Amino acid sequence: MGKITTHVLDAAHGCPGSQITVELYRVEGQVLTLLNSTVTNSDGRCDQPMLQGDEYRSGVYQLQFAVGDYYRAKGAAALAEQAFLDVVVLRFGIDEGQAHYHVPLLVSPYSYSTYRGS
Repeated sequence: MGKITTHVLDAAHGCPGSQITVELYRVEGQVLTLLNSTVTNSDGRCDQPMLQGDEYRSGVYQLQFAVGDYYRAKGAAALAEQAFLDVVVLRFGIDEGQAHYHVPLLVSPYSYSTYRGS
């Protein structure tokens, strides 16, 4: 059975991105359906897959990471008023035939990158 997992690395501080709210949505046309919401653990990972089991199927999905809240909580001076990156949105497609999609986020207050991990 397939699954979607993620983790967050904080490039600005050189550590895992812990206590970041992550939401997963299914995208159907203009409609977003919230499937899961969690908070990353001390290792920057989610304790459970964001999606697995009967809900896992081919389609378009969107992960949203509340990085602005995370950096404000860390006391990032640059984010005192308005974050440049507030919510990072990653929209991607999956194929039901693939067993595992790992979608990590490498983030700083001013940039981010992602890739399909293993």
